[in-house]
Amino acid sequence: MKKHSDSFIKEVRELMYSSRHAVFFGGAGVSTDSGIPDFRSSKGIYSDTSNEYYLSRSCLYNEPEKFFDFYRKNMIFPNAKPNKTHIVLAELEKRGIIKAVVTQNIDGLHQAAGSKNVIELHGTVKRCYCMNCKREYDGSIINNGNHIPVCPVCGGMIRPDVTLYEENLDTLSLYGAKNHIEKTDLLIVGGTSLNVYPAAGFVADYLGAHLVIINLSPTPYDDKAEYVIREPLSQVFEKFL
Repeated sequence: MKKHSDSFIKEVRELMYSSRHAVFFGGAGVSTDSGIPDFRSSKGIYSDTSNEYYLSRSCLYNEPEKFFDFYRKNMIFPNAKPNKTHIVLAELEKRGIIKAVVTQNIDGLHQAAGSKNVIELHGTVKRCYCMNCKREYDGSIINNGNHIPVCPVCGGMIRPDVTLYEENLDTLSLYGAKNHIEKTDLLIVGGTSLNVYPAAGFVADYLGAHLVIINLSPTPYDDKAEYVIREPLSQVFEKFL
């Protein structure tokens, strides 16, 4: 394991430009510079563990008023813009260096920055669907309202296309992430504590040539990494270009 220095950032950049199939795996820390709080820090949404209930399947089904009130207040950030990390990742994909972005975030900022091959493990606030007829809608139906959203076609309740507590991750997203990570010779992990499964399992099971972890705090897999960089993501990614 190597710790941070400017020379190591240079080495990682050289690895990226020489890699065959580089993949970025990111978490909440990717979007904090865009003004979106993380989840599990002392000031995160889940610092109060009771908040997990308000984002659960049980709350959605049994107390939808509470669910949508909490969801709109804590998960929707209409003024958030892509930051340097999002922008650089999109440019690296455009150059053919980054082959895929696997994200645990639901904010849609990778796509807003221009990334095309984005695998959203936990879904997105940008989409929603009717729980009855399964018709898909733009997320604004929920995000811009103040009531329980109802399908105009069948009258069923509309829910966000995000993975809630008590629900499994989307199978197709899991398969897509697994496929890319199995092929990659360079896995760059950024802005995630790697404490949440099954997502953290991708890093635990990684057998590729190079693993880089960029995170301000330690993770359970730092010893597995070839490079560990303890710097803000935006500052590091700015140097990658």
